[in-house]
Amino acid sequence: MSNRGNTPDEPGTPDRSPDTQEPADPGGLPMFPLGSVLFPYMPLQLRVFEERYLMMLARILESEPAEFGVVLIERGQEVGGGEHAFSTGTVAQVIELVAPEGFVGLVAQGDRRIEVVEWSDGAPYPQAVVRELPPLVWDDALKPLRVLAEQTVRRTLSLASEFTDDAWSADVALSEDPVEAAWQLAGIAPVGPLDQVDMLRSTTMAGLLRAIFDHTEAAADAFRLPGPDALDADDLGTDDLGPDDPGRNS
Repeated sequence: MSNRGNTPDEPGTPDRSPDTQEPADPGGLPMFPLGSVLFPYMPLQLRVFEERYLMMLARILESEPAEFGVVLIERGQEVGGGEHAFSTGTVAQVIELVAPEGFVGLVAQGDRRIEVVEWSDGAPYPQAVVRELPPLVWDDALKPLRVLAEQTVRRTLSLASEFTDDAWSADVALSEDPVEAAWQLAGIAPVGPLDQVDMLRSTTMAGLLRAIFDHTEAAADAFRLPGPDALDADDLGTDDLGPDDPGRNS
């Protein structure tokens, strides 16, 4: 998959929000708070030009793999102070760097999900203690729900392309791996950032696919597009695969 849309601006530093959970990474992880959500297996492009983020990038590149965390800013601006970020995010692994005059261009890819336990005080750049969230598990019985979610996303992308240049192509190729493809569906769905955070928080694969379907259906309604005729996620007999994700926000 290749990235679409505008390159995000450089992020800002969020307010520190301590949590009580035990960290998986007591040393802290460099963080990029952004105005957009990064999903596992999705690409990310950044322009890095501010001194503190260049310093952070230098530290990131000392390790293999070179990686950092990405979280969505809940309020505030991408550059400056006074922001507050959502606690659920994704680890991004650096895959390419270019250095045109005036800034460093970075291409990364989402890897695994994380939850911020505590923001680090006194660091020269955003840094947080995080714990990894468990990966979602695929079940072949989910194929009908996956097909419905993909049909809904592609249909809505086709309509969205009539209104915006930022939408992914309706015929974009997905991974052959079902787990990767499910996260990529979430990443290309033409929904808002709060819906994206809701999908990122999913605790089951069934919950993720249902969230993709539900949020994309709502987006389709906003584009005046009816959903699939006489089809609903609950009509597929997948209730026995697990309840809707209890971590989802309605």
